[in-house]
Amino acid sequence: MVAGIAGALLLHPAPQQQRWMFGPFTKPAGVNPILTPDSTSRFRSPMTDSVVAWEAYATFNPAAVVRNGKVLLLYRAEDASGERQIGGHTSRLGLAESSDGLHFTRRPAPVLYPDTDAQRQNEWPGGVEDPRIVQSEGGTYILTYTQWNRDVPRLAVATSRDLTTWVKHGPAFARAAGGKYLRSESKSGAILSRVAGERIIATRVKGKYWMYWGVPTIRLATSDNLLDWTPVEDSAGQAFRALSARPRGFDSWLVEAGPPALLTAAGIVVLYNAGDSATRSYSAGQALFDRNDPRRLVARSDSAFIRPTEIYERTGQYTAGTTFVEALVPFKGRWFLYYGTADSRVGVAVWRPRP
Repeated sequence: MVAGIAGALLLHPAPQQQRWMFGPFTKPAGVNPILTPDSTSRFRSPMTDSVVAWEAYATFNPAAVVRNGKVLLLYRAEDASGERQIGGHTSRLGLAESSDGLHFTRRPAPVLYPDTDAQRQNEWPGGVEDPRIVQSEGGTYILTYTQWNRDVPRLAVATSRDLTTWVKHGPAFARAAGGKYLRSESKSGAILSRVAGERIIATRVKGKYWMYWGVPTIRLATSDNLLDWTPVEDSAGQAFRALSARPRGFDSWLVEAGPPALLTAAGIVVLYNAGDSATRSYSAGQALFDRNDPRRLVARSDSAFIRPTEIYERTGQYTAGTTFVEALVPFKGRWFLYYGTADSRVGVAVWRPRP
């Protein structure tokens, strides 16, 4: 089935490709969107002690890993409770797996969700959103996600050995600067990693782990243990700005970190989500940072490398259109990019590097 990707289509001209960039990616014909809402899935919610259709309204914004010869997606799923507006439902994380990276089988119940645990005040009633995932050197999965209590969105960390049983460690910045960042909005944690075969492993630079995070500006944080993070600050004591929106074009409204940042021979490649102030659509760009200094921007794409062009990327909760990238994994000689479409479904795009 994957062999058919070579004949897949991208009916729109590709942007100018710089040598350090990933891609170009194609959207395989006949498989997208790869995950859509399912009104038949049932789960007993600890929030209400009742059975809910936990993925009936939307399935989008996934994280991905390759494990035991399969791609596994942790995807955000929304039920149909609450107000019919973005952020008004309860989100949980489901788990799906695939042998070819294109066709997925889902587990019937979510694996991470708002529970009667120590994170209740941070995750009720909005839930858990927008995951990114890497592995530690020892093989533990490190998940960054957004806790949404419909007051303040907070970047949080959870860990697992098997992707099904998770330990929540709470807000990523809870111990930073005496709690200075606990009341500030934070989300989208892309941990700097290296590629080892088909694994994405968190890696240190100058003795520390690094993470690109935040919206509408991408900022930086460091950690000694991948659990407790401290925002990098500038001389004025403000969170350092690693990448900002530009006056015109596809990233003129906002920028937001995408999949885990990757250490390459050319430098640190950060795929980022970008909002256009004119159209309010979301596409994605790429930025290159110094491999020895994650703060120093070296290069940046002039145009989006993926953008909403298909009907399924413009129909759903967000009709202005989104290709919201959060997962990028090497698998069987190709790179698979998984993204949210219109805050409603999951899409995939594929790149096969030249030998």
